[in-house]
Amino acid sequence: MTVRGLDAIARADVILYDKLIPPTALDGARADAILVDVGKIGGGEQVPQAETHRLLLEHAQAGRLVVRVKGGDPFVFGRGGEEAQLCRAHDIAYEVVPGVTAGIAGPAYAGIPVTQRNLAAAVAFVTGHEDPGKPETQIDWPALAAFPGTLVFYMGVRALARIAEQLVAGGRPQDEPAAVVERGTLPDQRVVHGTLADIAARAQAAGVRPPSVTVVGPVAALGEDLAWLDRGPLGGTSVVVTRPKAQASGLAGRLRDLGARVVEAAVIVPEPLDFAVPDLTDVGLLVLSSPNGAARFFDALRAQGRDARALAGTRVAVIGPGTADAVRAHGIEPDLVPTRAVGESLAELVGPLQVGRALVVRARGGRDVVRDALAAGGAEVEVLEPYVTVAEPLDERTLTRALAADWATFTSASSARFFCEAAGGAAAVRESGLRLASIGPITTQALRDLGLEPTLEAAEHTPDGLVAALVGATAPAA
Repeated sequence: MTVRGLDAIARADVILYDKLIPPTALDGARADAILVDVGKIGGGEQVPQAETHRLLLEHAQAGRLVVRVKGGDPFVFGRGGEEAQLCRAHDIAYEVVPGVTAGIAGPAYAGIPVTQRNLAAAVAFVTGHEDPGKPETQIDWPALAAFPGTLVFYMGVRALARIAEQLVAGGRPQDEPAAVVERGTLPDQRVVHGTLADIAARAQAAGVRPPSVTVVGPVAALGEDLAWLDRGPLGGTSVVVTRPKAQASGLAGRLRDLGARVVEAAVIVPEPLDFAVPDLTDVGLLVLSSPNGAARFFDALRAQGRDARALAGTRVAVIGPGTADAVRAHGIEPDLVPTRAVGESLAELVGPLQVGRALVVRARGGRDVVRDALAAGGAEVEVLEPYVTVAEPLDERTLTRALAADWATFTSASSARFFCEAAGGAAAVRESGLRLASIGPITTQALRDLGLEPTLEAAEHTPDGLVAALVGATAPAA
């Protein structure tokens, strides 16, 4: 996404989006924005273009700011020109935000430059949606075969055999390199290399499906040397991240940096609850058990016209490094951070403290181990529950991709429970062959309670520790 595109999404009242946009493309949309899926997938469900036009007009003429989000560039096989004509015909002001078209982005992610000195000084982008054998066509196939450069075909998987036949018949050599890039730039991208003589058979054998682009020309062979996406210790390994969307980006980014193919499948979301921050004057200890709780606490404090100074003289304890960072963002250095990020370790740390009054901030339904330890030591304990963790539904496509992955990561007991529920039960998870990575003992126990045995548990109970454990588990044996 371009910076201008993200800005438009953040301001939109209504977003009409395609299915082929990245999973996180709309994360910056306003909470009250209307999101409408108007996408098309080759061979799959289709939203008629007329319906897209109707929605665009309806919302724009009602005075709403409408953003039409497309995969790639709206003016390259994206029907953006038609939608601009619609707006012009109805006197609706519009702006075009260019993107990176799939015919450039997909090959680049596969290590294929569409132009290359001494190999290709020109490139042609061609719709592959037309059947090359039909009597009437907008494409001059003999001229295209004679084109002195790279050919990039969009949407041509089903017609690939006929496309190759036409190009060879027009004079292209049978051994000319070709490559098909499926779902380019997305986590489950695949690339099939071959020549005009066998690329259709190779793609069929690999089960390649839309959306895909096909590159024909000498540059296609460069991808086998220049491929970069699967490099790193987790190269080629698909990993599911089940954290809430607001927290997933950090873990997903670290995994991608190590070469992993990340499937973001958030199965939980923190739902805010009404609460009020009490008088903190005589609170000797504040306990924060999660980054979400810390964020909600300090937001509420600020809404009351107070800030970190309200905690002067109050010791602050957090459950682990992630929560510690969330507290530091508000100008406070935590006094107490256990070596293991679990409730029992935090309880052992705060239980012996001589505290008159303690305030524990946690999710609704959270475990009582810390509260009980403080109460056993004589403290008056008040519990604030500023949010509750609820299930985030998974769409069928994301669930299918998740169950086909190599690993699934779980950073909380709730993520384990809700993923298992979304998958249709523990038996479905086991049958998928998915290996399970747990962040720590509480999450491990939750998995076992569900009838699932984690493949690994992180030694350090943090997202970084989970990543390190995955790297260790996938490293080649010495």
